[in-house]
Amino acid sequence: MPFSHSFFSSLFSPPPLPPSPSLALAGSNKMSPLSSWCLLLTWLCVVHTHGLTEPKIQEKAFLKALGLSSRPQPSNPRPVPSELWRIFQREWAESGAGAGLCRVSEYGVEGNIIRVLPNLGDCVPGPELEPTPPVCVDEWLYFNLSVLEEVEELTLAQLEVRFQHHSYPAPGSKGASYTLSIHKVLGTGLRGMELSRKLLISQSFQPVHLALLFNLTEAAASWRGGGRNLGLTLQVAGEEAGQMGGEGTEVGAEAGADVGVDVGAELGAWVRVGAAVDVGGGRCAELAQGLKVTLVVVTLNRQQCRASRRRRSVFSLPAVFSHVCQRRRLYLQFRDVGWQHWVIAPQGYMANYCYGECPFPLSDRLNGTNHAILQTLVHSNHPTDTPQPCCVPIRLSPISMLYYDNNDNVVLRHYDDMVVDECGCR
Repeated sequence: MPFSHSFFSSLFSPPPLPPSPSLALAGSNKMSPLSSWCLLLTWLCVVHTHGLTEPKIQEKAFLKALGLSSRPQPSNPRPVPSELWRIFQREWAESGAGAGLCRVSEYGVEGNIIRVLPNLGDCVPGPELEPTPPVCVDEWLYFNLSVLEEVEELTLAQLEVRFQHHSYPAPGSKGASYTLSIHKVLGTGLRGMELSRKLLISQSFQPVHLALLFNLTEAAASWRGGGRNLGLTLQVAGEEAGQMGGEGTEVGAEAGADVGVDVGAELGAWVRVGAAVDVGGGRCAELAQGLKVTLVVVTLNRQQCRASRRRRSVFSLPAVFSHVCQRRRLYLQFRDVGWQHWVIAPQGYMANYCYGECPFPLSDRLNGTNHAILQTLVHSNHPTDTPQPCCVPIRLSPISMLYYDNNDNVVLRHYDDMVVDECGCR
């Protein structure tokens, strides 16, 4: 019998769970097929029928599969970047299509997990940098890559430098030019001594509501590979107006330090900064105040990538209720289990479930295996000794989830085996 939303809203209303301490969970997240869907459905069921202990165990197992040590409790939720919303909407529209299960077309790389990491340079101890003219900005950048799981392969680390600039040059005039330099910090040195750092990028630009995009995948990979993460430094120095050449200068001290500029075009449309880019002037102090830096990290968890599948079929209820094994409607709301504070989107989804008998003889539409066919035959002759085969999911499809992790980072994750598409007798 199909279950309505109101039924599940009343059935799955758990008491609030006490905050769990952040625990570092070791080991990989290897999960058998159907595990994701089964864990979530089991958690929903036991919340109502048991006390707190067993639901907490089931919930923790599912959270671990999402790379979370405990239920996130965002204290200062950050706004979701617009590019993540666009990617989420595109992936949600393509859910179950099987195309690009583990590829992020917007960035042109493999991946099924996207994180936007904030600059923590103001929050953790680091070198004290004082800009001196003509340097407008001399800022230490630090990004916490320890939030990545060991099983994740780093495929992209893109530094996004955005400017909130509101001055425009007069038509035909040339605005002020700046030089942006990014160094990798190699050592902090002694007090009063200069930092030991390596130049990665040097780029001339003129800010007019633009974002400079820098591919720092190799630098980030070195930090994950055992190198000490001492962060980066970002310098912006003023130039005389009109001194910018026809081509921006790029110095790639490390391979892969690509440079791009986002001027409002579709995300991932990388172009060289040059004379063709619209330019504008601005004051040094104004530029420093409006600076925002984030690191977009794309990773791939191959354990959650499998072969492509057919597009998810549209759910249709049978005209007459049947006791035979088939897919049944089940809509899950994250609010029902108290997850609405950290799951950003979707608020719920059609998970479905399998229910019904596997009678003898098994028809083709029951998708029975040879073993199931023989088991029904034995059951028909000895019903008390041998049970019928079980009605179970035999084909599932993924969904995308947008949520806050245990460090208040915004994460977009493409997660497999979350929707029952087809049932069968096994």
